[in-house]
Amino acid sequence: MVKNSNSDNRPDTASLNTASWRRRDIFFIFLAFLILLAFLILPTQAGLSPAGQRALGIFSLALVLWVTNALPLSITGLLVIALIPLLQVMRADQAYSFFGNSAVFFILGAFIMASATIKSGLSKRIALAILTHFSASPRLLVFGILITCGFLALIIPEHAVAALMFPVVGTIALSLDLQLLEGQYGTVLFLAMSWGSVIGGVGTLLGGARAPLAIGLLKEAFGQSISFWGWSKIALPMAALSLIAAYCLLIFGFNFNLVDVKPARRKLEEELQGIGPMSFAEKKVLIILITTILIWIFFNHRLDLAMISLLSAVSLFVARVIGWDDVNDYVNWGVILMYGGAIVVARAVDQTGAARWIAQQLLSGVRFSPLWTIGIFSLFSFLLTEGISNVACVAIILPIGFSLCQTKAINPLAMVFAVAIPAGLPFILPMGSPANAIAYSSGYYEIGEIFKAGLILHICCWIIFLILVKWYWPLVGVSL
Repeated sequence: MVKNSNSDNRPDTASLNTASWRRRDIFFIFLAFLILLAFLILPTQAGLSPAGQRALGIFSLALVLWVTNALPLSITGLLVIALIPLLQVMRADQAYSFFGNSAVFFILGAFIMASATIKSGLSKRIALAILTHFSASPRLLVFGILITCGFLALIIPEHAVAALMFPVVGTIALSLDLQLLEGQYGTVLFLAMSWGSVIGGVGTLLGGARAPLAIGLLKEAFGQSISFWGWSKIALPMAALSLIAAYCLLIFGFNFNLVDVKPARRKLEEELQGIGPMSFAEKKVLIILITTILIWIFFNHRLDLAMISLLSAVSLFVARVIGWDDVNDYVNWGVILMYGGAIVVARAVDQTGAARWIAQQLLSGVRFSPLWTIGIFSLFSFLLTEGISNVACVAIILPIGFSLCQTKAINPLAMVFAVAIPAGLPFILPMGSPANAIAYSSGYYEIGEIFKAGLILHICCWIIFLILVKWYWPLVGVSL
């Protein structure tokens, strides 16, 4: 795994290449503060309170900085937390209290559990064990990589899955003597890795950051929550059908004539034998992980998800599986700060009435059925997530969606799923997801080669989503 990678976040270009990005970043930082200043000095708009207008200014500043990544996302999060009390949108103690949202602590515990799974070698053992059973033919090998990444992303963050599987898929490509930018089988293998990681990541609350954030915003706005199983029963069918669509596109959308994959099979078997029998540390991690998931599923109505997550993280320390240095290596603290900022600015926009005002301005006089309203928000989320971080996508769209729920009598639970699930499904651009960036870094394909296939997969997933909303959601108790 790549240490300190940006979870649910595009690569931090500002820190990776300061010289080449300095002018661009300065321009967008200046633009962001100029927009904020305009909101501060212009007359208050009709139907909007002064505090609401200032909140919109801060929201607009955050939007520009999150979309352009002119500042690291975590620094933007800290900035908006400071600006809200500074500009008297909220009292300082009120604004800071939202940083303690349970979503922050849930994902912190999940990150710690993921670090133990990777450090102990359990995740690599699972990956190799699955892949050795799917390497009899070229198509089956593609399916094996896709399904392995999809399964692993159900229990550890998708960026960690991609980082873990990258050397495994690279070994397969080398064993098959695949050349960079020659033929399409290498492209298919690395796309299977990234698409599998991304799609599997929406299936549970453990696969990425966007779902806990969306649930945290729901709890702050409406006092409602979504259990581990409550999320999975909606998201797992979406993930399963999307994986099928992805596999069909990989097999029928690309041309490859590779026949003999025996070298790859032998290499995988050698690696699996090389790691030896399961260690005591792996067994302890496996027991704690299974126990945690079972508690999340069966006791979520009595115990808070974040509390379970934190207690499981503590148990890994008690079991001497990991130390604090390991946590520092694998947990991206910047994401935690980004979470806090996103929750605070979303609550400010909501409590001041600014989100409701935006919804009224955008949709005044427009009449959509609840189904098409959900469909439009999901499509917007699908498109926006290609260019910005998944978490930022949720933070930008969901507060507006919640205000629409209040004015149009739409179920806020449905809005959470409509925004958070598509926000986790970028398939084309490297900045859309760390998994995409890792796959692209292999050098086996150019963006132009996969653009059409990625766009088709977006369309397929949107259609799948609408079908599930229309016919499956009512069966599991989620009304519009």
